[in-house]
This record gives sequence, structure tokens and C-alpha cells, in this order.
Amino acid sequence: MGLAPVLEHHRLTKVVTRRGDLRVPFPPHFAERLTGRRVERLFRRAKYLLAELDGGETWVVHLGMSGRMSVYAEGREQKLGQYVYELAPPGAGLGTHDHVVIETDAPARIVFTDHRRFGLMTIVETAALDRHPLFARLGIEPLSKAFDAAYLDGVLAGKRTPIKSALLDQRVVAGLGNIYVCEALFRAHISPKRSAATVPGKRAAALIPAIKTVLAEAIKAGGSSLRDYAQADGALGEFQHRFSVYDRVGKPCPTPGCKGKIRRIVQAGRSTFYCSSCQR
Repeated sequence: MGLAPVLEHHRLTKVVTRRGDLRVPFPPHFAERLTGRRVERLFRRAKYLLAELDGGETWVVHLGMSGRMSVYAEGREQKLGQYVYELAPPGAGLGTHDHVVIETDAPARIVFTDHRRFGLMTIVETAALDRHPLFARLGIEPLSKAFDAAYLDGVLAGKRTPIKSALLDQRVVAGLGNIYVCEALFRAHISPKRSAATVPGKRAAALIPAIKTVLAEAIKAGGSSLRDYAQADGALGEFQHRFSVYDRVGKPCPTPGCKGKIRRIVQAGRSTFYCSSCQR
């Protein structure tokens, strides 16, 4: 995680909000409550970034659809761990969509940019985190040991929604995104239109390793850089170069021996890419 070297075990020396809200308003005295706090631990839950602070509170961040956290070294190029951060060019100021600026004693500057303002930042009491409305109904983490075929059999039993929609339901499994569900279903040779209730059994047993493998490969590749996405240090992800089906409509299916082509349909307002020949 590109943020870890400049946040974890570091103190937030200055926090500035440049507007009063993102998707929802910032909590009262948000900047003041963060300033001076030390980040004890940085971790993830579903699509939320969580920074556990000294004093028993946790800073919660959601990037929304297009938000990003960019990291710049304080006044000079600086290498921290495996990441190299640079300050913006001399004279470059903050843009209209740069909504939150955090200085740390790394030293570093973190800028949260969100053109659509679908992101979210709040502060939650750490002991009550699991009971907070943002997290209380979240499902299991897909890379956890508990996410196995038996679990999937149980949560999908009786579900009449398409398996693609079921996997995007954060109450079923937390943190799976549209791209990775498309790719995992392709690897497991499961049609995204198939009823979720028909997946338990052999199909679920094939789907679990497909999901875990796709996520592991995506993390190693730094994610998928589509449109304006970049990692915290400015580097672009590379997993988009490994897509089998996503955004490849009309191209030949990469499955050996398959003569089908990649199709696109819309499910629950989201684009779904798949091969109708080898995904059943």
C-alpha cells in the first residue's frame, strides 16, 4: 500500500479540508480531531481504508468512484520503502478537486482528489467500528480463509439474483469490484447471468480460487488503471493489461479452443463482460 510508509506509525501534523463535504458532510471539527494524531495501524475493510489512531478512534476513508490519495515528499524526492514520492512541480498549486490535504512527519503531503465527490471521510470510535452503519452489514473478506466454498454455498442458497449481482452485494462478500467479478466468473467458466442459487457445489468450489487468484494478481500488479486512476505514488496499475474479458467486447475469447467472442450486457446498472460460449 503506497500510503503505509507515510502514514503508518507517523503523526498527522496538519490537516486542511478545502470544502465542507464530500458525499456527506465531514464530521464536526474533523480537521482539528485528526491534527496531531498518530496512525497506529493502516488496514482495509471492504472498499474502506482505515487508519487506527492513538486515542481510540479510527479515520475512515472511501475513495468513491474516482477519488485518489496522492503522496508527495516534503520538498524533495524521497524514497520510503519501495515507493518514490515527488513534490509537485514548483509553483503548482492545489486544484479545484483537491479537497483534503494532510501533512505527516514522514515528512510527506497527502492530497485527496475527488472530481465527482463520491468519496467519504469520517472518524469512528475504534471499539464500535464493527457496529457502525458503514460496516455492520458487510460480508466476509474475499481473501480471508473463511471465504471458502462452504461459506459461498450457504450465502447463495435460495438467491434468485444473477451470480454477478450477488457477488457485487457487499453483504455477501465485502470489497469485490465490477472488474474483478467479471474476470473471476470468466476464469471459473460461470455465466454472469446464471442464478446465484445454482452456483453452490462444484461451481462455488471453482469460483472461490478464481476470485482469490484474480485479487492476488491485481494487488501484485498495482490494481487496474482506468481513466484517472493512479496509485498513491503516482504510478499506474498494470492489471488492465491482463484482462481476459473486461472492456474487451467483440474480441475473441482467450480460452483455448473457444471460438466465442466477448459480449457486453448491463446488469444492475453495471457493465458485464463475458463469453457466452464457454461461460455457462
